[in-house]
Amino acid sequence: MVKELSAGTGRRKTAVARVRLFPGSGKWLVNNVDIEQYIPSEALRQYLRQPLTLTGLEGKYDVKISAKGGGISGQTGAIRHGLSRALVEADATLREVLKKAGCLTRDARMKERKKPGQPGARKRFQFSKR
Repeated sequence: MVKELSAGTGRRKTAVARVRLFPGSGKWLVNNVDIEQYIPSEALRQYLRQPLTLTGLEGKYDVKISAKGGGISGQTGAIRHGLSRALVEADATLREVLKKAGCLTRDARMKERKKPGQPGARKRFQFSKR
């Protein structure tokens, strides 16, 4: 078992991803499943690999991810955020590049809660004057 280099937790909407980096050859595992099977969309896979591409470290680390909550898109954003945090933990000089690209910013957009006495978050029951 190879020793873990660094770890980072990423969040987006209701998704949370714990990303761990190991020295290796670029193998990705999400919830013990190969990344091509877990995230079928090439565009989403490219989006989550962005931090490694920006820093020129693609193929230098094996990435093991535990993702929970949300959907595939939310989990992809959470993985990208966690990967960026793990890279900064491993090498603090990468922070400026990742911050400029917006990889270290947590996307806080969430579904608004339903309010009591109303049918939804914003929707109101029909007003009747009489």
